[in-house]
Amino acid sequence: MNKFILFLFLITGLVTTSCIEIIDDILIKNDGSGTFKYNINLSSNKTKVNAVLVLDSLNGQRVPKINEIKENFKKSKKILSLQPGISNVIITENYTDFIFKIQCDFTDVSSLQNGLKQVFLIFYSEEDKNNWVEWDGNKLTRSIPKITFPLIFTLSAKEEELLKQGNYTSITRFEKPISNFSNAHSILSKSKLALLLKVNIFNLKQNLNLIENQITINKTK
Repeated sequence: MNKFILFLFLITGLVTTSCIEIIDDILIKNDGSGTFKYNINLSSNKTKVNAVLVLDSLNGQRVPKINEIKENFKKSKKILSLQPGISNVIITENYTDFIFKIQCDFTDVSSLQNGLKQVFLIFYSEEDKNNWVEWDGNKLTRSIPKITFPLIFTLSAKEEELLKQGNYTSITRFEKPISNFSNAHSILSKSKLALLLKVNIFNLKQNLNLIENQITINKTK
């Protein structure tokens, strides 16, 4: 699901222009179904975002217009809604504070991943063959998709500097207690039903393993 970081960077076209806060929130129920939520927040620098949107280009890159951004959200919702195992797709767009939210239910993790891959085809010419999230009923494995690598490593020094202002927060929830996790930067909730992982986006660019995690639940409780 971390591919959505780059996905929303592209559709807003604002990754290099402002502080960005991203929250990736997934609930996995005992039967493998669940709910995925993804929020991107640019409100702390909305004045600068508005200034950029009136430009034709910035740093040699074309700046998309509001109607183009809206159209991409519309296409994304339609494609995701048509995918097997995906339902209740909700996309909220706030062009005053520049806060965007995506939410959907899924019957299983594989359906969610396959659905997102179809959405990514709007922006990439070839499908990502790799799996970046897997669930075996007891352990969830998460990593960053290889298709994001080219974009990450072609950022300019100036764009990299701006990434230092951004944070990515991953929240993983279960109906049973978490018994183990591999990423030492993760924070376990008191209930042991949720795990939080927060990283700086610039640091993520330097080390793609920062968001990798293997999370195991206690099946006996």
